[in-house]
Amino acid sequence: MYVGQVLKDLLKLPRPLSPPVVKLEMRVDAEYGLPSTHAMAATAIAFTLLLSATSRIQFQFEVGLMVAVVLSSLVCLSRLYTGMHSLLDVLCGVWLSAGLMLLTYPYWEAFDRFQLTSPLSPPVLVALPLFLSYNYPQLDHYSPTRADTTTILGVAAGCSVGYWTNAQLGVTFEPPHGALPVALPPLTAGALAAGLARYLVGAAVLLATRWAVRAASLRALFAWYSVEPGDAPSAARRREIEVPSKFLTYSVVGLVNAVLVNRLFLLLGIL
Repeated sequence: MYVGQVLKDLLKLPRPLSPPVVKLEMRVDAEYGLPSTHAMAATAIAFTLLLSATSRIQFQFEVGLMVAVVLSSLVCLSRLYTGMHSLLDVLCGVWLSAGLMLLTYPYWEAFDRFQLTSPLSPPVLVALPLFLSYNYPQLDHYSPTRADTTTILGVAAGCSVGYWTNAQLGVTFEPPHGALPVALPPLTAGALAAGLARYLVGAAVLLATRWAVRAASLRALFAWYSVEPGDAPSAARRREIEVPSKFLTYSVVGLVNAVLVNRLFLLLGIL
């Protein structure tokens, strides 16, 4: 996502003209077009999950491949339908993700070990995303790309620290040696109800966390930089306020998601 967002603001290629397209998502219209980061994310999420799951879960690879292709294609086609990207934007996004996956695939296991076991993991996986957020390319107009990128990097940093914390506490849910790949559990009414309960509880906890940390961080930053109440909306877009506020808010959301939410599920008996 960082690579895609930065490329947008370095290449500065416009989104499709309207007309002839009808734009259905105006919030991100100020962003540049190429590459489509939705296409990049859809490709990366679907296919990294597919490739990673083969060693851990028993399933028919052809079925998994079909699901990955369908889901990523639906996201890519939606970017054309909403008028936010050209076909070139989408194809470049797909191929960029494919290239990044090809380059990094041999190191996934090594990165996983570092993330979960190294004492350097928390400082590196917080400091590096924060550094990248602060050094995001400056534009001559405001665009939500920096805020969105900082949000994504913040969640990644918080989750990474959470995964490392779980591993140090010995509360990871790792099957015994030799038990992998495990069979998929049956999809019953009880399993669906438990999944819905986890979704509702998790979403409520994370939304409350986001609201509380965002409000507290903005209040502290506005006080530090002596921002008047009437100037708050425009001040929130300044780099020295936007980056730390977004990063802190979403890193805490990621940390709560990785550590506390699962403990809550266990307490409620829905995991």
